Amino acid sequence: MGETSIPDNIVVYAIGDIHGRADLLEKCLVAIHRDPVDSGIAKRIVYLGDYIDRGPESRKVIDIIREMDNAGAIQTKIIGNHEEFLLRFLDNPEEGTSWLSYGGAETLLSYGVGMPAGVLSAGKLAKVAEDLRSRMEESGHLVFLQQLEDAVTIGDYCFVHAGINPDCSLEKQLPKDLRWIREPFLTHAGGFEKIIVHGHTITDEPEFRPNRIGIDTGAYYSGRLTCLRLQGKKYSIM
Repeated sequence: MGETSIPDNIVVYAIGDIHGRADLLEKCLVAIHRDPVDSGIAKRIVYLGDYIDRGPESRKVIDIIREMDNAGAIQTKIIGNHEEFLLRFLDNPEEGTSWLSYGGAETLLSYGVGMPAGVLSAGKLAKVAEDLRSRMEESGHLVFLQQLEDAVTIGDYCFVHAGINPDCSLEKQLPKDLRWIREPFLTHAGGFEKIIVHGHTITDEPEFRPNRIGIDTGAYYSGRLTCLRLQGKKYSIM
């Protein structure tokens, strides 16, 4: 990875899976704000998805990122599999039981939507979805989720949530792979068109491979939200 680079006029900060840990996101953004860069160098933040679920403050996480947008920060927001799951639930509430067990219950609570008592019938799930949609529309969060991107390429790096299908070129990747894939991506030994920076698969430490960098360190339970700093040909963990 020593020969790969980022354009000279920017520093990129890639942030791994946040999963409702607004407290960790706030600390990370403070560190980025304080990170010294030369005059004329722009700071660009790339979020790798999974803003919601599992942790306690999904709504606040999205509020913080939108506030950064409003303040003029240069930000790219990637969609994760958890955002896809939530959007599918809103369109088809009968999928709700699987989403709720996947961390969605914590997201409901963050929006002030209560979990119904007893067996989760289709009618109860539809009411939950209706309440959640209403609150997400009022807050602007539904549009936020609907406008998330699947991937972005900057210099010699491609940023995605989960990874890529090694058998397809970058331009032919399917959303399901970009958001969900593990194998054969993780163990693929060959090169890719770009170095892939991703989250999705939790590791105790950031994982540096010749063809990819994984930065999901399980923030929702570990208390460690990883931020990868890329400038020129150098990279480091903040």
